[in-house]
Amino acid sequence: MPDVEQATERSHLLPRLVHDRRFSAVQNEADTDSILSTHVSKEEQLLAATSVGERLPYNDYTTIDWLHDLVKDSFRSRIIHAQPGIRGSLGSAFESGQGWIAAALIGILTACVAFCVDVAEATVSDWKLGYCTTNVFSNRESCCTDRHPLGATKANLGEGCSAWHTWTDNYWRAFAVFVGFALVFGVISSSFTMLTKSTLPSAAPGHGDKSPRLTNAGDQGVVGKSMYLAAGSGIPEIKTILSGFVIPHFLDLKVLLIKAIGAVFAVATGMCLGKEGPFVHIATCVAYLVGMLFPKYNENGRKMRELLSAGCSAGLSVAFGAPIGGVLFSMEEISTYFPRKVLWRAFLCSLFAAMVLKALDPTGTGKLVLFETNYGTSYSPIHYLVFILLGIAGGLFGGVFCKANFWWSKTFRKYAIISRYPVFEVFLVVLATGLLQYPNPMTREPGDVIIKNLLVDCRGRSEAWVCQQEAKGTDPKYIGWLVHGTLVKLILTIITFGCKVPSGIIIPALDAGAFFGRLVGQWITTISPGIFAMVGAAAFLAGVSRMTISLCVIMFELTGELEYIVPHMIAILVAKWVADALEKESVYDLAQAVLGHPFLDADHAMKLVQGQQELVQRLIPPKKTMQDITVDVPKDNKISKRTLEDKLVKLQERGLMDAGLVLVQDGMLQGYLAEGELDFGLNSLGMQWESTSRIRLLGEAEEGDLDLSMFVDRTPLTICAQAPMEYLVEMFGKLGLRYVCVVEEGSGRLVGVIIKKRLVVWLESLKH
Repeated sequence: MPDVEQATERSHLLPRLVHDRRFSAVQNEADTDSILSTHVSKEEQLLAATSVGERLPYNDYTTIDWLHDLVKDSFRSRIIHAQPGIRGSLGSAFESGQGWIAAALIGILTACVAFCVDVAEATVSDWKLGYCTTNVFSNRESCCTDRHPLGATKANLGEGCSAWHTWTDNYWRAFAVFVGFALVFGVISSSFTMLTKSTLPSAAPGHGDKSPRLTNAGDQGVVGKSMYLAAGSGIPEIKTILSGFVIPHFLDLKVLLIKAIGAVFAVATGMCLGKEGPFVHIATCVAYLVGMLFPKYNENGRKMRELLSAGCSAGLSVAFGAPIGGVLFSMEEISTYFPRKVLWRAFLCSLFAAMVLKALDPTGTGKLVLFETNYGTSYSPIHYLVFILLGIAGGLFGGVFCKANFWWSKTFRKYAIISRYPVFEVFLVVLATGLLQYPNPMTREPGDVIIKNLLVDCRGRSEAWVCQQEAKGTDPKYIGWLVHGTLVKLILTIITFGCKVPSGIIIPALDAGAFFGRLVGQWITTISPGIFAMVGAAAFLAGVSRMTISLCVIMFELTGELEYIVPHMIAILVAKWVADALEKESVYDLAQAVLGHPFLDADHAMKLVQGQQELVQRLIPPKKTMQDITVDVPKDNKISKRTLEDKLVKLQERGLMDAGLVLVQDGMLQGYLAEGELDFGLNSLGMQWESTSRIRLLGEAEEGDLDLSMFVDRTPLTICAQAPMEYLVEMFGKLGLRYVCVVEEGSGRLVGVIIKKRLVVWLESLKH
C-alpha cells in the first residue's frame, strides 16, 4: 500500500479508498491510481469494505461526521495495536502517548507566544505616556523598578526615576500625544486584521430550499460572506468549530501571528478590550498546528477537536495565570464534547503553560498571580446583602450590555461606510475612547492595571493614588471618577466589542465591575472597599459571559484570595440569574448570531423545542427539494452519469454544502451519498467516462463499472416523521450527526432528509 499525503483540516478529512477490481476498467488507470493514492489512508482501506461508507473532505462550513470519525479511529487503533514485535510495541506506546505529548507541547508553545505578547503590549502601551531613556523597549514599570521579564533585576529607581521620560509636562499636549499614539496603534492593529479577510460559504442554510431563484445553473440560493479571521476574541468561532463545523483557515499560522501582533497594538490603544479572548484563539491555533504533526489528530476531525478543547485551557491559563480556571473555562464555556480523557489532557496542557509562563516571568514579579491581594479581614453575614447587590448590578450590566451590543452590531455596523471601511470604525472608537478615558486618572491606564489599582488594600499603602483619595474621606470628585469609570466602561465596551481588531470582553467587564464595587465600598467602612471591587468584577463578568464555576475559580487564582470564594459564588449566581432574565444568551452566543456561524447548543435547543410541541415532520424539506435530492435506483443498481451530474448541479445551486442525495428503491431508503463524495466521484474518478455511462451506486461492482458505491452510507440513521422534535435535537446534539433521514410512520418509506444546519436555522427562528 502506498504511503499517502496526510490530510489537513483545510483540505478536509478525506477517508481513503481501496485498490480493487472495481477500478480496473478506468481508461487511464495510472491517472486514477494517482488520484486514489492521494486520498487514501491505511485505515480507510478497511472502511471501504464496511457499510459505513467512505467520507470525502468536509466542505467549508459543513459539519464533521462524528460517528464516522469514531469508527475510523477504531480501525486505526486496531491496525497499530495488531503489529507484532518490538516495533509494534513501540508503535502502540507512541499511539497511547500522542495525546499527552501534544498537550505538553501546546502548553509550552502557548506560554512562549503569550510571553512575547505580554512584554510587547506593556511596552507599546506605555509609549503613549513616554519612553525609557535607558532602553526604549522597556515599559514604565521595568524601567523604574527591579521587575523585569526572564527574572532580570536592577536597582529600584523609585517612583520618580529619571530614566523614564514623559513626552511633555503640559496636560493638553500630553492629552494630544496620548490620543495620537492610540489612533496610530488602532489603525495598525486593524490594518493587520484586514490581512485575514476570508470569503466563506453562507452560514444561513435552508434558504436554498425556499429560494424561487433556482432556475438555472447560474443562480445561487445562498450567497457567501466574508469575515476577518483575526478579529474579535475568536471564542464564538472556536465554539462553532468544536461543535463540529469547519471554518477554513481560522486556525492557520498566519492567523496566529496576526492575532498576536494585532492584540499587542489593540490593547495598547487603551480601548475597552483585553487580550484574554485572543489568547484562547492563539492557544487553539497552537493546538491545531501541533495536532497536524500527529497522524492520530491530523486525519481525524473528532480527535482533532478533542485536542483543540485541551488547547483552549492553555489560553486562559496564560492570560490570567489560572491553570485550573482555564481547564474549567474550556469545559464550561467553549467545548460541546469534553470526555474525561480530554479533561486530563487539558489539565496537563494548562499545567505546562503555567509552568513555562512562570519561568519566563513576563511581569517581572516571579509569580503567576496577577492581582495578588491580602486584605487580612473577613466578611460578616450582613455583607451577604452587599454581595447580592453587586450580583444584581452585575446581572443588569450584563443583560443591558448584551442587548445593547447586539443592537449596535445590527444597526451602526450596517451603515455602508462602517461595513466597507472597518478601519474607520476602529479609528472612531479609539478617538472616543481616548477623549473619554484620558481625563479620568483611573481609566487612563491599561485595563489590567486598572483592576490592580482598584483591588488595592489601603492599609499602610498611602502611596497608591486610590488610597490617597480615600484618605480624604468621601471626596465628591473621587466618587465622581468612580461613577464616570463605571459608565464609561459600559458605554465604550458596548461600541468596542465587535470591532475588527483582536479583542476580548473579559478585562473590560472586570474593570466595570471593579469600579462599581469600589464605589459601593465607599459607604461600607467595616471591611476594605477592595473586597467589593473584587466581587463586583466577578459579578459583572458573570452577567456578560454567564460563566459560573470556572469564573469563581479564576477569580481566586487571580487574586490568591481563597477566603472570598463564598462571596464570589453568591455574586456570580445572582448575576447570572438576573442577566438570564433580561437576555437568555451570553455575549458569545449573540456574537455567533451576529457573525452568522452555525452552532447547535443541545441544552439551549432543548429548552426552545420543549415549548413548541413540534414533530419532526415540521423540518421535512419541500416536495421540490426532495425531488431534486432523491435518486430512484433501478433494480440493476446503476444510474446514468448525466442524471447524477444534473443532481449535483442542483445541489451546488442550493449552496447548502452539507446536502447530499438519498438513494431509494421502491420508495425504501437504501443509502445516502453526500455532495462532496458525489462531486469527487463524478469529476475526479469519473472524468474519463462519458455522460451516457451508467454508474453503480448499490450492490457488488462488476468488471468495467464506474463504482461509487464505496462512498454511499448504507447505514443512515432514520427517524419517524411523527416523532417529537426532542428526539431529533437529541440525535443531532448527542451523536454529532450530519443528517437524519425521515421515514413515514407505518410504511417506513422515505419522506425527507434533514441536515444539521437546517435544524440550526429553524432553532434560530424560534429565538426571534
